[in-house]
Amino acid sequence: MANEPIITLENVKVHFPQTHTFKKSYLRAVDGVSLEIRAGETLGLVGESGCGKSTLGKAIAGLQPTTDGAILFHNENVKNLSRANAIRYRKNVQMVFQDPAASLNPRLKVRQIVMEPLLKDVKMSGAEKVALVEKMVQTVGLPADALDRYPHEFSGGQQQRIGIARSLVLRPEFIVCDEAVSALDVSVQAQILNLLGELKKDYNLTYLFISHNLSVVKHMCDRIAVMYLGRIVELGSAAQIFGNPLHPYTRALISAIPVAGKRNRENRIVLTGDLPAPTAVFDGCPFYNRCYECQAHCEKNVPTLHEAEPGHFVSCLCID
Repeated sequence: MANEPIITLENVKVHFPQTHTFKKSYLRAVDGVSLEIRAGETLGLVGESGCGKSTLGKAIAGLQPTTDGAILFHNENVKNLSRANAIRYRKNVQMVFQDPAASLNPRLKVRQIVMEPLLKDVKMSGAEKVALVEKMVQTVGLPADALDRYPHEFSGGQQQRIGIARSLVLRPEFIVCDEAVSALDVSVQAQILNLLGELKKDYNLTYLFISHNLSVVKHMCDRIAVMYLGRIVELGSAAQIFGNPLHPYTRALISAIPVAGKRNRENRIVLTGDLPAPTAVFDGCPFYNRCYECQAHCEKNVPTLHEAEPGHFVSCLCID
């Protein structure tokens, strides 16, 4: 059903214990994220490196255990799924990784790589699996002779196409694209982005598109979530985020986008202060020591995500 959430996150946390310190502490990679990802949309997830974007994506894909909170797939908690539904979840939620070369087994040929997710599917005959693999390789724009070659024989863009074919072969509903084009040349990025757009229409896919490139996110995404130190600080449509950014951190990120042919240095917002350690525990707003609009109450009060305008949410004490 259109606009029905496929994935729902309820106060999801991913904390890593720090065993090398004298005092027990935790690295709070994801620290209480709640949001919905609706059927048929592309939700962008942006923020600085180390803010927890990839960790959240891996948690949704089942590759990273959560510390607390719930991940719901079609309104059912994935921790409580029956064996049959857990298998269905793994098939329906796939991931395209940032480094295509590192995500492909160098000892396997493309045919084996794309076939691997199908090996335990007893409902398909061997001939049907072979036909499906050949179809998927052609769908992502690779020639038929690619099937019997190894990953190192391909360029970075072609390797990413192999990874996309592998994620598609199970016919998933939802794909996590974790910096899927950041390791590629700009011209190749455009080809992969166009491919992802075509596949979304052809296969009725829903994407979580993780990126630090806001220009790409603006082009690809319907809604955008801005993440800072493991928390969502702003969430809204692409038009709202770029046309009326509310959080000071979001405005700083957007001001840093290079603009061809324009001198935009005077509009650039340069954040001061030090980025807090991910092990830090805050009494107030985590962005307090870098914020250029903070007030006295920000240091002692923790902001919560609230709706500032219809469909536009922000976590800031200075915004009603």
